[in-house]
Amino acid sequence: MKRILAALFLVAAIGVMAPRALHADDAAMKSAMVASMMDAGGKIEELAAAMPDKKYDWRPEKGVRSVREVYLHVVAANYQLASVVGAKPPMSMQELDGLEKTTPDKAKLGQMLKDSYAFASDAINNTPESEMGTEVDFFGNKKTKLSVLMSLVSHSHEHLGQSIAYARMNGVTPPWTARQEEAAKKAAAGKKAGM
Repeated sequence: MKRILAALFLVAAIGVMAPRALHADDAAMKSAMVASMMDAGGKIEELAAAMPDKKYDWRPEKGVRSVREVYLHVVAANYQLASVVGAKPPMSMQELDGLEKTTPDKAKLGQMLKDSYAFASDAINNTPESEMGTEVDFFGNKKTKLSVLMSLVSHSHEHLGQSIAYARMNGVTPPWTARQEEAAKKAAAGKKAGM
């Protein structure tokens, strides 16, 4: 009888603890997704600030997005992808679809990027763990909300790479690389002075 009671107690304890463990894993996953997206987004914002105004309409060749259009595409996608999981963007889908053809100045575009990343971060954090497996329409395809949120994160990394290439082609060193190079120079100078 004691063994049966112990087994029942163990099953009950597992039943109570398992949802908490799953919840903690989901919360950690969402936290990691937000951190990854915000890392890429922060670097895109830094590049947008570092690019000279006169280079915002530069494009590598005809028919390819300009620097400004890439940043506007990122803004629109942050809102559009987040809307797939139920977030309500501040603009209509029609406005978001046409956003790349607008010409906000550098300062306004920087704020638009910042606002869109705050919105996308909230969309990830506000998606209930219980809905991550829910299927939604993803531009004509069925995907889970988790898959859509992962697309939201990876999209930023994709355009970060593109933005780095655009910056380098225009003689702009990514700010985080410039900081690393400066720190390495100071460290080397410090070692040389200490000899």
